[in-house]
Amino acid sequence: MRFHIQQESEIPASSQLYNQICFAIAARHYPPGHRLPSTRQLAMQTGLHRNTISKVYRQLETDGVVEAIAGSGIYVRDQQKQKEIRSSPNTRNKVIKDIDQEVTKSVDVLLNAGCTLQQSRELFTREIDWRLRCGARVLVSTPREDIGASMLIAEELAPNLNVPVEVVPMEELESVLESSSNGTVVTSRYFLQPLEELATQHGVRAIAVDLSDFREELAMLKELKKGSCVGIVSISPGILRAAEVILHSMRGNELLLMTANPDVGSRLLALLRAASHVLCDRPSLPLVEHTLRQNRSQLIRMPQVHCAESYLSESTIQQLRKEIGLLA
Repeated sequence: MRFHIQQESEIPASSQLYNQICFAIAARHYPPGHRLPSTRQLAMQTGLHRNTISKVYRQLETDGVVEAIAGSGIYVRDQQKQKEIRSSPNTRNKVIKDIDQEVTKSVDVLLNAGCTLQQSRELFTREIDWRLRCGARVLVSTPREDIGASMLIAEELAPNLNVPVEVVPMEELESVLESSSNGTVVTSRYFLQPLEELATQHGVRAIAVDLSDFREELAMLKELKKGSCVGIVSISPGILRAAEVILHSMRGNELLLMTANPDVGSRLLALLRAASHVLCDRPSLPLVEHTLRQNRSQLIRMPQVHCAESYLSESTIQQLRKEIGLLA
């Protein structure tokens, strides 16, 4: 994947690069364990000084997104591996063939370590109670300025989990956890680091979800003729910003891109008038279709509308079902 720095943007170049790398990781363009480009490679690609790129990599490492291996390079951190390291020594994810035998072994380990039967029972009870509390509900949280991302996540999780799913702006999460610390916090990988710290303070889990790779949508964009106008509509400002970066990295200035939030009617209508192809998320589709019907007579041609059915990867939903849904 190529990164593009918009020199005329008010956003600092280092922030642009940081956001682009985070999105590439969240969308699995760079999967866990993948070695990121060297500072020299990124300097040649983006025109940034290597010191600036090193600063971005250090911030990514501080935020827990990547890890630096001396003499080797910068690698995408394997979040699941880290969870397994932090998990209980009782192999939680192991496929248990003989439950009774495993329980007996676990109790024997505690007794051999000097615990009494009463202490062993308290340890098991504490662990089970903690899991039940974490599985009581799901709190989907992102900053208020991009609460649309939370809404997209919640929309896909709600039908797949047997627990209540709530959207909570990051700015309000602490007060929500103070009133009731039951639940698991779910977020995008962009915001995992601060939410992990907050969740730990309140004795709950914070889990990051992976985005869809949008393979079908990217393939369609690659095939469009030069000069085509593409419209992207989403309830998430973050998705719109990322789409601009990705499309420019793929096609440069070959395509004209317009973006809109579906709630901004005038901008949406202007987009639908100009675009030959429109990509949108599921929550935006009804408004896109309604605007097209209401203004059909004003349109020279009807754009081709493509709805991205999935915002999250299937594997991340299944992982959450294992960690949360099946505990409910």
